[in-house]
Amino acid sequence: MNFPSALTAAFFTAALLWGPVASAAPVPGPEARDIDVFTRKALARIGVVPGLSLAVVRGEEPVITAGFGVANVETGVAVDANTRFYVASATKSFTALAIAAMAARGAVELDTPVADWAGSTKLPPDIARSITLTDLLSHRSGVENDPIAFRAAMSGDHSPRLMQALLAETVKSADTPHGTFRYTNTGYNLATTLIEQRFGPDWRALVSREVLVPAGLTQTTAWVSRARRGGVVAVGHTPGPDGASSPSSLQKVDATMQSAGGLMSSANDMARWLELQINDGVLDGRRVFPAGLVDATHRPRVAQKAVFGPYSRDGYGLGWQTGRYGDDVLIHHFGNFAGSRTHVSFMPGRRLGVAIMANEDFMAGELVDLLADYVYDRFAGRPDLEAHYDAELAALAARRDKRLAGLSASRAERAARPWPLSRPTSAYVGTYVDPAMGRMEISEANGLMKVRIGVMSALAEAFTKPETIRVELSPLQGEAITFAGPDSLVFEGRTFLRAPR
Repeated sequence: MNFPSALTAAFFTAALLWGPVASAAPVPGPEARDIDVFTRKALARIGVVPGLSLAVVRGEEPVITAGFGVANVETGVAVDANTRFYVASATKSFTALAIAAMAARGAVELDTPVADWAGSTKLPPDIARSITLTDLLSHRSGVENDPIAFRAAMSGDHSPRLMQALLAETVKSADTPHGTFRYTNTGYNLATTLIEQRFGPDWRALVSREVLVPAGLTQTTAWVSRARRGGVVAVGHTPGPDGASSPSSLQKVDATMQSAGGLMSSANDMARWLELQINDGVLDGRRVFPAGLVDATHRPRVAQKAVFGPYSRDGYGLGWQTGRYGDDVLIHHFGNFAGSRTHVSFMPGRRLGVAIMANEDFMAGELVDLLADYVYDRFAGRPDLEAHYDAELAALAARRDKRLAGLSASRAERAARPWPLSRPTSAYVGTYVDPAMGRMEISEANGLMKVRIGVMSALAEAFTKPETIRVELSPLQGEAITFAGPDSLVFEGRTFLRAPR
């Protein structure tokens, strides 16, 4: 695969602004030029999304790989096709393929109970005898384990030994029985914890060995630190007090990169990833994965009936949502986290795929999906394309204004609430512990209460109930903490006890 370079992306702008120029760079096709123009128009119209990276692939060749905007509003560094973005839950398709590749070699079984191969674990025996890797990877296991999911993705407070011990916290879901679809990160965290305990390599090494290295995805990594050493990394953004986008208070670090959402990648690498999906494991004319293996991950393993924006969803495979956009089958997976949003999709029938990664998620979710829709409709020859998408951008801008106004009003309302705690802030200061969820530190600074758990921290706000505060440990996602007594608090339904001073 020959990827358009940053010079090619620059050619788009030069050609549009100044007309034909002499250049050795390949001339982009009309579809690429239209996609480039619409993407720039959309970013300018919506305004709050600092930057994004885009890849479109048709058959065996990229149509366009390019970057737009900036990676960080504070530095102004431009995005290009090599800029690394956090792909969030789109990671699941990489993890699932890695495990499927192990199974193809006979190293592990996808459809036998985990008890048959995992050996001695802390997983409750009745659960180990009843669930399979396919159950876990297709969200049909009917089990939950909030502590493992929270520590892996949010607090970052974990070790292999601790996660293996926390397998004991796995319980059967009270409302989603085995065989029923329920989307969570838990299944992936459980699967890779069990594989690591049984076979040794952690999920990072597993995905690298089974997928990234064979596919030559050299700009994709499960380590934020390595991504930063290798080039520009896009920073997640959320709306600040004035409504303008600013770097999110919660950024991904190595400790919170996990098997259900833990890769950074570039437009160039995502184009290669799309080519692999569209061509059943063939890349650059060379077979990278056994015939049928990649296609098998697209086959639904559990049914669902849902609508997500313009997309219908009828099932879930191994790391992929299955459904339709209009009349076309659409295999897809999206992801978001604290200022990042990713859209990855392809149409097997049209051999056309789109990957878009943005460094904002307050409005970028709808924006990146709209850009993908534009690509699919442009290739389909929609007759009212420009008029339709101009109207869609106007509607999205109106939703932006309404959403920002609502956010401002919510912040003002919270600031006006009376303080609900009956004792001085100093009386609540201390370390509170739940063995499964971890250690929460309450501190005081300049009369304000600060809450920290792992890498997450936030200043406390007043809540609407006595002895309860609100914190945004994850930006724009308010969580309540209730002080149940002088030496305990309740968070996420778990009781934390104050550690001895």
